[in-house]
Amino acid sequence: MANKRKADASVDEVIDPSDMLSFICLGGGSEVGRSCHIVQYKGKTVMLDAGVHPAYEGISSLPFYDDFDLSTVDILLISHFHLDHAGSLPYVLTKTNFRGRVFMTHPTKAIYKWLMSDSVRVSNTTSEQTTQLFSETDHLSSFSQISAIDYHQTLHHASIAITPYPAGHVLGAAMFLIEIAGLKILFTGDYSREEDRHLVSATLPKHVKPDILITESTYGTASHMPRPEKEARFLSLITSILDRGGRVLMPVFALGRAQELLLILEEYWEMHEKYQQYPIYYASSLARRCMTVYQTYIGAMNDNIRSLFRSKMAAIGEAAGKNGQALGGTSPFDMKWVRSLKSLDRFDDVGGCVMLAAPGMMQNGVSRELLERWCPDPKNGVILTGYSVEGTLAKSILNEPTEIQAFKKENTSRRSGREEAARVMIPRRCSIDELSFAAHVDYGQNSSFIEEVGAKVIILVHGETNAMGRLKSALLSKYHDRKDKPRIYNPKNCEELHIPFKGEKIANVIGKLAKHPPHPSHDIDKAIVKTVPEIFAGVLVQNDFKLSLMSPDDLREYAGLTTTTVVCKQRVPLSSAGAGLVRWSLESMFGGIVAVKKEKPSGFIQEVDDDEADDANEKAIQPEPPKETAEHTGDEVYRVMDCVTVACRSGYVELEWEGNIHNDGIADAILAILLSIESSPASVKYSSKPHSHNHDRPSDHANVSLSSRLDRVLWFLEEQFGDNIQPIEPADDVDIAKGQVNMRLRIQVDEHEAIVQIDPLEVECKFEALRQRIMAVLERAIDTVAPFVDLQADNAADGGS
Repeated sequence: MANKRKADASVDEVIDPSDMLSFICLGGGSEVGRSCHIVQYKGKTVMLDAGVHPAYEGISSLPFYDDFDLSTVDILLISHFHLDHAGSLPYVLTKTNFRGRVFMTHPTKAIYKWLMSDSVRVSNTTSEQTTQLFSETDHLSSFSQISAIDYHQTLHHASIAITPYPAGHVLGAAMFLIEIAGLKILFTGDYSREEDRHLVSATLPKHVKPDILITESTYGTASHMPRPEKEARFLSLITSILDRGGRVLMPVFALGRAQELLLILEEYWEMHEKYQQYPIYYASSLARRCMTVYQTYIGAMNDNIRSLFRSKMAAIGEAAGKNGQALGGTSPFDMKWVRSLKSLDRFDDVGGCVMLAAPGMMQNGVSRELLERWCPDPKNGVILTGYSVEGTLAKSILNEPTEIQAFKKENTSRRSGREEAARVMIPRRCSIDELSFAAHVDYGQNSSFIEEVGAKVIILVHGETNAMGRLKSALLSKYHDRKDKPRIYNPKNCEELHIPFKGEKIANVIGKLAKHPPHPSHDIDKAIVKTVPEIFAGVLVQNDFKLSLMSPDDLREYAGLTTTTVVCKQRVPLSSAGAGLVRWSLESMFGGIVAVKKEKPSGFIQEVDDDEADDANEKAIQPEPPKETAEHTGDEVYRVMDCVTVACRSGYVELEWEGNIHNDGIADAILAILLSIESSPASVKYSSKPHSHNHDRPSDHANVSLSSRLDRVLWFLEEQFGDNIQPIEPADDVDIAKGQVNMRLRIQVDEHEAIVQIDPLEVECKFEALRQRIMAVLERAIDTVAPFVDLQADNAADGGS
């Protein structure tokens, strides 16, 4: 039986802290970069991504890890291999108290290993920071702690279920569906809904209905150019720069969109012989290694690339001179017109060419060096094809400044007295164009996906403040007129959200209880049966947030638990009070009690164990109790509230019960009565002199006549309705002759009349509000005047199974 969950709880309701979901952005809140989010629910903690900020270096590039105890994290999920989502993972694994499990897809893990190694080497050679966050040794030693997972594979860890789905952003990118105690959370990471040349678009099965959607808002409310138009514009920009004798620089991430752009260029160059004279360079030390990974995981790509792989029969390309080596072969990524370039030292910068160089933000590395070399020439051009993060050179160059600052410091040996070395300014005369091929959703794609998912709570992350704010406003406007409109949040870094999710707690009835379910009485209205739940008595067991109700006898089989019954015994010395007085006193408190048996008096031969033999020796030295009639000779045993056995023996009373909260309370009450019984006036009178009668006279409380109970119930009704109550005389003379009491009443309130039948308890009234009021008064009156034992019997009859 699956757990059902309400959409959410009202703010005014009192919410159990365990039903409160906590969400906090350690990075990626109202910014793009250093993505890291924390989700906490039901004592479980999931961490989403662990990136760095491309605009900063060192400690300042990290998420705000100091604001959260990472030792409490159960699972860390990496959505894809880009540094702004995975760049600080080695730091988390080696420099913090993180003790959880790390999961990513197989392609992501394969590329992440080489990408991080390259990132460490580049930062060590170009960074101005005196200390580094982690070394390559740290990265490689922590790599074994990462576990790989397949798309659509559901994995359980620490009572958390995770399932990755294709996200379409880069090879291996995943959206993660997380389920904790029945609450479903979908984290999209960076995702794309656009079908391109090699990747499948983001997909989610129809049957998956998350309660919470955590989605990117990179482009806010912007709309992308249609794909055919964008590719035509892209190729037009490149050819126009080449036609004027210039060089084309495209800063890209080493892996991701670069492969898509290379496929476009390879196809165009194959069809246009005019441009085959211009080489296409892929400048990255990871080019050849990671192309091998792309070839390995062709099966994880779309039908287009798989079809191309099956049909391509091109010959292996020859070497393309000293500048690089041609890539060729049967794989779509063995390209004829694309050359890999490991280092600029081997690059002969002569004539026009197309250069794809990392990194995409041009903060350092090959792309930065080529920009400084080519930007003074107006024939050259820079085409930015990805998203540009605030604070990076890629973002600032879009404003077309007249100068850019050189990355390396000039020779300042003659200026040693200055605190800071001056930087060289380089004139910028090259053209700057932006044409985004970033695999992120635009507003139309994002809003339609949000509509398809149908989550009641939407959390926006991975977006600049203005873009995220515009997206939130657009979504609020879209859902304004809906009754079930979702709640939308756009938290900032370190801003904690508390979202209530109070769901129904449903338990599966298993074992013996499931074989014999309770059946409603035929006298009960069917409408009432549908609204009033059946009552089961058993042990409630929780395992991985799943509740099961079972008999104590089934605990070993279904829950793996062993049971122990604790039997409690208590002996109270009583020198004068006999069994009759004990019974009378107990009936005064509990109502009717049950006489279980009459044990044989002393003088009869019985088999006894050692303890009973010791008891017999003790009895021998006890003073003789007062004589009673033959009817009370011997030991009397009573059962109180069907849980405590009271044995009245010679000179003492012994109590025995099965230990639990309910039974212990009743036993305490019986002990209080027994400890005061001999000092009560009744006891003094009983033991002052011998007498011939016994105490079989029943307690008035235990044997209340029907007429007396009716009078007490009438007191309650009169307090509520005053003189508006009239008895209805019995119509049958036979009933009057038999002495039966009048059990029917008429209650008149304004123009409404109600007929009350006491036994059985029924109220007939056309006005439902008055009927419910009278029933409430009657039920409260009966609960008040009835003895405890009668109430317990009624409850057992109504709810036992």
